[in-house]
Amino acid sequence: MNDYLIPANTKKSKLIFGFFTPLDLIVFGVGCSITLVMLFLFQSMDIQTAILVLLPALISGFLVIPVPNYHNVMQLLTNIFLFLMNRKRYYWKGWCIKDGEK
Repeated sequence: MNDYLIPANTKKSKLIFGFFTPLDLIVFGVGCSITLVMLFLFQSMDIQTAILVLLPALISGFLVIPVPNYHNVMQLLTNIFLFLMNRKRYYWKGWCIKDGEK
């Protein structure tokens, strides 16, 4: 009997900390780095400036948050974009010539 059981988390061992790919960490690292540089540049801040300074880290953190059925928000947005930008009319190219005609 050839019954194979594949655990649901087989790809987690290939991810860093079980959640992140190297690209995810690069995106988050760049966002945090930009935020740190902006924190050093803007010494006196009101609430609006503080939000703008923290925005790169918040956006990059939002992009790498894991979501169900996708790896993270960045992959979900990529899939949505590709779906919306690709062709919507699909043409039949089956293996039987007579299936498409009547």
